[in-house]
Amino acid sequence: VGEQVSLKCLFKSSSPITESLTIDWTYRPVTSGQMETIFHYQSVPYLTTVGKFKDRISWIGNVAKGDASIAIQSPVMTDNGTFICSVRNPPDV
Repeated sequence: VGEQVSLKCLFKSSSPITESLTIDWTYRPVTSGQMETIFHYQSVPYLTTVGKFKDRISWIGNVAKGDASIAIQSPVMTDNGTFICSVRNPPDV
């Protein structure tokens, strides 16, 4: 609580990394709430502009190194939940 936390996400792809690569981070609270997208990447990072993580997510990954990690600033107990990293690099499935 209070300190920056890194959410690690590492990936490998059998296809070369191109501009088609996308990364989506989603979050679902512990109390079975609605799933929400908190981060999107396609060529550049798109930080969330709404929701509980607005202005608290930063991109710390490096797609060239297979790293899709993000960081959350000033986490609180109510941020507890399931965080899912999804990487797509067409045509690799």
